[in-house]
Amino acid sequence: MRNIGIIFRRELASYFSTPLAYVFIVIFLALAGTFTFYIGGFFARGQADLEAFFYFHPWLYLFLIPAVAMRLWAEERKSGTIELLMTLPVTVAQAVIGKFLAAWFFIFIALGLTFPIWITVNYLGDPDNGVIFASYFGSLLMAGAFLAIGSCVSGATKNQVIAFIMAAAVSFLFLMSGLDLVVDFFRGWLPGFLVEAVASMSFLNHFTAITKGVIDLRDLIFFGSLIALSLFINVMLIDLKKAE
Repeated sequence: MRNIGIIFRRELASYFSTPLAYVFIVIFLALAGTFTFYIGGFFARGQADLEAFFYFHPWLYLFLIPAVAMRLWAEERKSGTIELLMTLPVTVAQAVIGKFLAAWFFIFIALGLTFPIWITVNYLGDPDNGVIFASYFGSLLMAGAFLAIGSCVSGATKNQVIAFIMAAAVSFLFLMSGLDLVVDFFRGWLPGFLVEAVASMSFLNHFTAITKGVIDLRDLIFFGSLIALSLFINVMLIDLKKAE
């Protein structure tokens, strides 16, 4: 745990040592506010809730989180600092987990800075804060899944642009897999249990279930398993690259 903490602090400090972190946070907050109050029709709906706010989170994460994840390993490999990192008394697994947790905590900070929107809703009405809290928790879990996929992809290439595009593409497939259009396409030629398996991989379905205020064990297992599997593959990829 000590080694993971060292990597965590090193990586988190690197985010705020450049303007990129602040630019990301400003963009995230600006887009979140725009989507909520303007595109989402917050005031037109006349309801004191954050449904419009959370509705756009999957689509915000689709582009913003791969932008955070693309540098995790691609930059290390391109600059050659990965060799220096691997000479430290840490395992590959500890390095992967430490870098992932730092990036996830950075996203947590960005998400936490949206609290004025929560305060605004409470000022304007009497929202169900339990549902809002569950939605924030679900959003953070989903962000972790996006990030784990991005970290895994970043470990497979030296090019950050390629890492971004590939991570966004894979994440898009997970988002779309539960839509009726996709399910109907597979239903025509796949057995029923495989169609259900495809539908069950949808980020949208699991996140939407949590935003209703019900934190189901199945949703927790889905996001947790996806994060764990992605990080495991990430470790394997880094080990393979070390052997080259």
